[in-house]
Amino acid sequence: MFESAELGHCIDKETYDREVPALREALLNAQFELAQKHKFPVIILVGGVDGAGKGETVNLLNAWMDPRHIEVHVMGDELNSRRRPAMWGYWRALPPKGKIGIFFGSWYTAPIVQRVTGRSKLIDLNQSIHDINHFEKMLTNEGALILKFWFHLSKDAQRTRLEKLQANPKTRWRVSDVDWERFKLYKKFRKVSEHTLRSTSTAEAPWIVVEGTDARYRNLTTGKILLEAMQTRFAQGDIPPVCVTAAPLHTALDHLNLFNKLDMTQVLSDKKFSAELAKYQGKLNQLTRDPDFQKLSVVAVFEGSDAAGKGGAIRRVTGALDARRYRVVPVAAPTEEERAQPYLWRFWRHLPAAGGITIFDRSWYGRVLVERVEGFCAEVDWMRAYAEINDFEDQLIKNHTVLVKFWLAITPDEQLRRFKEREATPFKRFKITEEDWRNREKWPAYEEAVCDMVDRTSTEIAPWTLVEANDKNFARIKVLKTLCHHIEAALEKVRQPAD
Repeated sequence: MFESAELGHCIDKETYDREVPALREALLNAQFELAQKHKFPVIILVGGVDGAGKGETVNLLNAWMDPRHIEVHVMGDELNSRRRPAMWGYWRALPPKGKIGIFFGSWYTAPIVQRVTGRSKLIDLNQSIHDINHFEKMLTNEGALILKFWFHLSKDAQRTRLEKLQANPKTRWRVSDVDWERFKLYKKFRKVSEHTLRSTSTAEAPWIVVEGTDARYRNLTTGKILLEAMQTRFAQGDIPPVCVTAAPLHTALDHLNLFNKLDMTQVLSDKKFSAELAKYQGKLNQLTRDPDFQKLSVVAVFEGSDAAGKGGAIRRVTGALDARRYRVVPVAAPTEEERAQPYLWRFWRHLPAAGGITIFDRSWYGRVLVERVEGFCAEVDWMRAYAEINDFEDQLIKNHTVLVKFWLAITPDEQLRRFKEREATPFKRFKITEEDWRNREKWPAYEEAVCDMVDRTSTEIAPWTLVEANDKNFARIKVLKTLCHHIEAALEKVRQPAD
């Protein structure tokens, strides 16, 4: 894969000086069109051999275009030290539609460096490659234009380049001991990098290997490829629907049987509720104060029918917690800022660090529930969301996040009773809206969507807990007991000695 990048391509100064002005003008025009239309983001990954001109190229793109619409992020290989999932930092740094984001170092850096330095095995690298392909597929499905540049040098060319930089007092600072240590591992870096690039060069996001020996050739090649990619995307107009390869929706669970299996008659007396509430709130408090809890984080998702009691259940959970440890995130319609990003971005940004708790009052499942039923997104979008959600939750679990998902279920009759009670009670009237009544008319459609959701996203590592919520006392205790059970199991797991 790298052979063609070692052929000694070069461009003479006269040609370079003649072509650059027109290229810069075209790039600025393309950048202005991108900023005006806000149709998609441009994500540029810059990687490659040390000394191959990565930094110079990033500086050049900022000089040739308007840096106000370019976001440059320097990423290292130790993002996991931030105590959140590995991709968290990259998610937060994604450019919005209309902007260009340059990642100097990217989600490829850590897997490659860790494999070369012996901190991971081949199976770990291949798992990272699998996760990266899914991540980039999600980004391109959302409309992102991804350009992945790998700047390459032969081993002799790299040595010459590093020695030249080190010999010049003005550029000596750009060569570190780490660069020379990695130079000693050149062959291994090349082998691991080539394996990674071949495995992640997809139709949607191919790798572009650029020879870095001649700066003029490197600069013109990079600029022309970026310009052509943007112009091609503009010519396409609106992005056509993405082809979905998932099987048609034939729910494995009969959606009527799913809810019929729930015993909605279960009740808990006020006296027993008070005793159980004190017991499990106390237990939850103790679990979150356990020293080993600092090795975990908790994400609790609350979904359910309108008036199912999500707010009351959440208050019983937060009533047991130190206010400094948790955050409740109410999810409503996305803001303009959130619409400019991939769908899951607004949930990634709220993930807790180790030792923290985030409670989502509604969540990322809105795409396969309200957005599906109300037609707020295309079928292709909510169909692919199942796999994207499972990938997202898999990353949470791998990062020692205790993920607990609750669906609070009530019967149509109970919902009607609560709606009328809210209308008749002055301090509850704000809870009932015309939209609630309208949603009630779509009960069968929502019920079908919920059953598809549970069927496709109740995985072994992140199962759904269905809560019989006709009786609020019973539902609140079940939520607390379930949350305690999951945290307790996770604490036992982190205390087990490593293999």
